[in-house]
Amino acid sequence: MIRVLLVDDQRLLRSGFRALLDMEDDIEVVAEAGDGAEGLALATEHLPDVALVDIRMPVVDGIEVTRRIAADPALAGVHVVILTNYGFDEYVFDALRAGAAGFLVKDIVPEDFLHAVRVAARGDALLAPSITRKLISRYVARPLRADAAKGLEELTNREREAVALVAQGLSNDEVADRMVISPLTAKTHVNRAMTKLHARDRAQLVVLAYESGLVEPPDR
Repeated sequence: MIRVLLVDDQRLLRSGFRALLDMEDDIEVVAEAGDGAEGLALATEHLPDVALVDIRMPVVDGIEVTRRIAADPALAGVHVVILTNYGFDEYVFDALRAGAAGFLVKDIVPEDFLHAVRVAARGDALLAPSITRKLISRYVARPLRADAAKGLEELTNREREAVALVAQGLSNDEVADRMVISPLTAKTHVNRAMTKLHARDRAQLVVLAYESGLVEPPDR
């Protein structure tokens, strides 16, 4: 059973999401919150698999909620998915840097919404290639972060190659095809790179890849 926490200050929207999720046999909404502070308390209390968090809320916003969840070892199993009305904007970028597993636009179709919840619960990032390209475009104008390079020297050549492919938006199966290895081996390379770079998930691995200079945006 996938345990979900809803955190959004719009009660009507929460009700709609809850009604949709409650129809699924493998998903359970364990709690709802109308602001970020309440959401953090409920995340600690219920330890959901997925926290669907509005990016703009009173008291504590979605970015700070994400940051605090990502920083708390007791909440390591909670995968934050940011909800936004605005598509990919700077707030979403900051949420990904803070540790979000991905983001969803609130007008998403029900089938894609349910699929996204299941993807997040598995620990996979919600970063389609189109979203990754937008991430890359943000980095073209950004300076590299020296502290982001910590751990790069520990990566093997194959791990570096795998990270570069993940940063292009490829799945483990696609990484395996490119590297001519098995999907299991590709997953192992990616997971070891995440551990060495202290990345919470694939979304943060992509961010670190560009911030550290391991991967360069096109035409830089």
